[in-house]
Amino acid sequence: MAGVGSIVIDRNGYLDVRSRSAATFDLDVRSPDQVFKENARDSLFCEFDVVLTPEFWPALCAMARWHGDGHVELLVLEPDCDGFYLPEYGMYPVMSLPVEASADDYWAAVGHEPDDDIMGSIAISANVIAVTGPSGRWGCWGERDPEVAVFRGFPNAAARNEWRAHFRPFLEVSGALKSYLPPTFASRTVPDEYAATLTANYASPGGKRP
Repeated sequence: MAGVGSIVIDRNGYLDVRSRSAATFDLDVRSPDQVFKENARDSLFCEFDVVLTPEFWPALCAMARWHGDGHVELLVLEPDCDGFYLPEYGMYPVMSLPVEASADDYWAAVGHEPDDDIMGSIAISANVIAVTGPSGRWGCWGERDPEVAVFRGFPNAAARNEWRAHFRPFLEVSGALKSYLPPTFASRTVPDEYAATLTANYASPGGKRP
């Protein structure tokens, strides 16, 4: 089980994190539409499952520290809290972990198996996640289908490039459309409409579909 303060265990805590997430994301939207409430045209993409591994914790902490956040907050949007996590496992699918925590602490939170059931762990069961900090100035949005996560909130181009190089691999929209996304579609081809919408919402200025 994760340490004290890492998993929100009451409804008020869950609603607090959800409210803060709603300030950063439009929680009802799904990609390729724009999930961020502020400009996301500095975005980078990675594979969804990578975000829910202990090795990724330092990357999230780096983003939090840029904006003075003492905690990283992760909210699971799908499956639904009241329809799945509460009746099946008696838990709220949300995490608030201090940036001083270790990668093992992060894994203890997202990998925790309620009632020793692996299917209840966030790492296995989460289909849509929203990650940010109390400042709301950065964020990671992930969807198991189409198996990608998108990041925004880099303070400047230099920080973005350094973070990208240190915590690789991350791709811009054009790279994600060429590498990450094709296997998730029939015939391994990203539909033109999907690609155009994703590019319009997340590409850097001048970014184009390959």
